[in-house]
Amino acid sequence: MIRTLLACAALAVGVTAVLAQGDPVAERKQIMKGVGAATRTGTQFVKGEAPFDLAKAKEILQVYANAAGKVHEYFPDTSKTGGETTASPKIWENQADFRARFDAWEKDIEKAKAETNDLETFKANFTTLTKACGSCHQTYRTKT
Repeated sequence: MIRTLLACAALAVGVTAVLAQGDPVAERKQIMKGVGAATRTGTQFVKGEAPFDLAKAKEILQVYANAAGKVHEYFPDTSKTGGETTASPKIWENQADFRARFDAWEKDIEKAKAETNDLETFKANFTTLTKACGSCHQTYRTKT
């Protein structure tokens, strides 16, 4: 029974991944959903709504690192519209700034990964990382 459930779950993930490979809007939405889920957990740690867990904090930072490392791939010119995207046209008008923000975020994530060893260091780094998210969203995401 459990093996069947795991097989079905793996198949569903695989199908989703295959479908998203040909659709950069779907792929970036999936990546950002993961970032959003990680951010919710991190926010719970920071606000004291959940007990701090260093292993989970490191997982959050890894989710961010994975996103920052590959997000450039999912904003080609062919993905300006469609797929109910909230990506602003400003992304394609100022690709250099957009990419520089992700490069800077990636460096901050690596710093956070190296420095985070308790709640206080996580809070300081998490705050920096989420401010960068908010700033980018203000500039490069359309309001829905």
